[in-house]
Amino acid sequence: MRSSDFLSRLLGRRGSQEEEELQTLDSLGASEYPSSPLKVTDDDLDKVIGRFPLVVVDCWAEWCGPCSMIAPVIAKLAGDYQGKIVFGKLNVDENPKNAGEYSIMSIPALLVFKNGKLVDQIIGAQPRRMLEPKITRYL
Repeated sequence: MRSSDFLSRLLGRRGSQEEEELQTLDSLGASEYPSSPLKVTDDDLDKVIGRFPLVVVDCWAEWCGPCSMIAPVIAKLAGDYQGKIVFGKLNVDENPKNAGEYSIMSIPALLVFKNGKLVDQIIGAQPRRMLEPKITRYL
């Protein structure tokens, strides 16, 4: 097997596993905060950012290596800040409308929404110690 085939298959599996672990907005109760990232789409992004006071949306793609590196950090932050911050995952390949609307040119890109308004955009994979203060300053 060529190394590029192996890498494609590896990243494809990783992306599929990541998708399976995501919750959806419809799976939550009226006042419930998710403990893991929500799967966000072009159809429901506005509902998510309108429902919760602080939302961080991770814009990613299955083929993106840095996106795979940051995914566990996002998942851990979602659990640690349950009830305070909602984390979402927007696959830019499957949801081009919002990717275009927010001018996503590089991934991973984190969109930070406070009270329904975009207040920050964080580009690139960063370790938790750098990401966390950039996000929690909006609490």
